[in-house]
Amino acid sequence: MALTTQQIDALKKITSPSVANAIETFNVRPREQGNLSSDIKALFPEMGPMVGYACTAIIRAESGPIEGHRASLFGWWDFIQTIPAPRVIVVHDLDDPRGQGAQWGEVQANIHRALGCVGVVTDGSVRDLDEVRALNFQFCAAHVSVSHANVHMVDFGIPIKVGGVWVKPGDLVHGDQHGVVVIPHDIAHGIPEAIAKVEANEKRIISVCQSPDFNVERLKALYKEIRPGTY
Repeated sequence: MALTTQQIDALKKITSPSVANAIETFNVRPREQGNLSSDIKALFPEMGPMVGYACTAIIRAESGPIEGHRASLFGWWDFIQTIPAPRVIVVHDLDDPRGQGAQWGEVQANIHRALGCVGVVTDGSVRDLDEVRALNFQFCAAHVSVSHANVHMVDFGIPIKVGGVWVKPGDLVHGDQHGVVVIPHDIAHGIPEAIAKVEANEKRIISVCQSPDFNVERLKALYKEIRPGTY
């Protein structure tokens, strides 16, 4: 089930590193999974975190469409409407090297904003940064390009691999200036509470470290209390 508006708003108040920390507490996947590669991050960090459900697509820009291998534009728009709002477009670029043409600029940002999308995550290129920033439409991208070249959509609505992570249509994604993480649906509602507990322990550690009477034995004792294990 999609999160409520209030739950989405709560996630938008949390940074992506904090979301990653919270996910770890549920032990639902290995810590290295679900985090897109570090080359994909928000280009407009002043907007804060972006949260939404993935609308997936594959594009190519280096060469023009191969006969029979260009996806329907109207079909794409219709597909987007099947994903709960808020929506985030997640795009894999087939080119090698990637980023040879920007699919995303002022016009596409306006179109997709009207379709209920809040931003884009792509291992490809974007452009028109000033105009798109003014729309409050987020770009989490690996490249910036001056031209759209021969960009076209090859397919959509399928699982795609972006930044080393498989993303399925409807997956919940969270992105900011640090990067992008996929949040498992079954724990998404518990992220704010989990991070509150994590941050409470972090504050205790920081408080000890900043104390004028700091000593390493106090720090060791605190670690044994809040992070049991072998040291």
